[in-house]
Order: sequence, then C-alpha cells, then structure tokens
Amino acid sequence: MNNIKIIIGMMIVTFIPRYLPLLAFSRLNIPKPLKKLLRYIFPAALGALILPGAITAIPNYPAAAAAGIATAIVCSWFREEISLTVFLSVIVTLISLYLFGY
Repeated sequence: MNNIKIIIGMMIVTFIPRYLPLLAFSRLNIPKPLKKLLRYIFPAALGALILPGAITAIPNYPAAAAAGIATAIVCSWFREEISLTVFLSVIVTLISLYLFGY
C-alpha cells in the first residue's frame, strides 16, 4: 500500500509542473513570432541531447558517424519521416564503416 501512495505522489508532483504552463498558455493570446520561436525549442533540445552521443558512438571511425549525421540532417530537411531518416542514416553509417574497413 505504501508503494501505491509513493507512485500517486510522484504522479501528482510531475503532473503539476507540466499542467500549469499548459493551463496558463491556453488562455493567453501568444504573438506569432513567439509561437514561431517556441516551435524550435523541442528540436533544438532533442538535437542537443542526441548529437553528442551520435558523434562519439563510433570512437575509432568519426567519419562514419559524420556520414550518418549528415545523412540524417539532409533526409530530415527534405522529408519529415522519422523512420526513413533513421533507416537511411543507419544504412549510410554501415556502408561507411564497411568502406573504412571496420
């Protein structure tokens, strides 16, 4: 029973900071430039979390990692399909590793 109270308490503690900004911003009329800026926060934060790991994923072959990253950037720029982007970047990285003699 004690574990259920802890889980419910953690649920409430994490729900409140997520719900309050949603509640506050839903009633405000946000200017278009700010809306445009807010659209870029999630991809920037995601890139900041993923990019260092992608660069250091293959320590002895940084060119293969760079090829995969470049493929992901180009593919996501022209097509917004995440599965295709991931698939192509993995394939290009594997081909690069094969060409570099891994």
